Amino acid sequence: MHEETHAVTRIGWLRAAILGANDGIVSTASLIAGVAAAGASEASILVTGTAGLVAGAMSMAAGEYVSVSSQLDAEKSDIELEKRHLAADPEFELEELTQIYEQRGLDRALAEQVAVQLTAHDALDTHLRDELGMSEVTAARPVQAAAASAASFATGAALPLATTLVDQGASLPWTVSAASLVFLAALGALGAWAGNAPMLRPVIRVTFWGAMAMAATIAIGSLFGAVG
Repeated sequence: MHEETHAVTRIGWLRAAILGANDGIVSTASLIAGVAAAGASEASILVTGTAGLVAGAMSMAAGEYVSVSSQLDAEKSDIELEKRHLAADPEFELEELTQIYEQRGLDRALAEQVAVQLTAHDALDTHLRDELGMSEVTAARPVQAAAASAASFATGAALPLATTLVDQGASLPWTVSAASLVFLAALGALGAWAGNAPMLRPVIRVTFWGAMAMAATIAIGSLFGAVG
């Protein structure tokens, strides 16, 4: 039995989930490392990390919902436009479809035959798919994206926050940074696995930018701590 599982079927929630988890780890770890390097108390560090988790999760959910809703609005607008075109000038739309199939390699006669049969079956769906590249797989889903992003951000943020329960001393900035790089590497590998992609490049990419963010906040925190 032949089975195929394509990564594109996961793209709606996978992108939002990876973005949320990455942002959760990096932003929360950076916050904790920065305030710890500035010499904040244990209670202040815990409150800062917790506030970052809650605010970040809500912000990610709102941002994903608004941005993906904008995509959905654009898709709906294109659907209505295509409906009007099909009603107003079906001959032109049929010729447009024929030319699309010709450009994909069919001869004129076969392209016309395919265009006629697909138009008779479902003209709107055919134009949305073959003219505009729209399909059920890639359709915008604002609620799904918002939920995936918020949940993954909270999960990602909880990892560096948990590190504060293990190390509450002067070495916390380095402990949380090192632990978070491990978390980021695991996230990069998980994202590559879910997307059926090679793992090395995503792991390097996510850990590099995470390290840059945490190094910058530790430097700023240390500067303010020295000034204070």
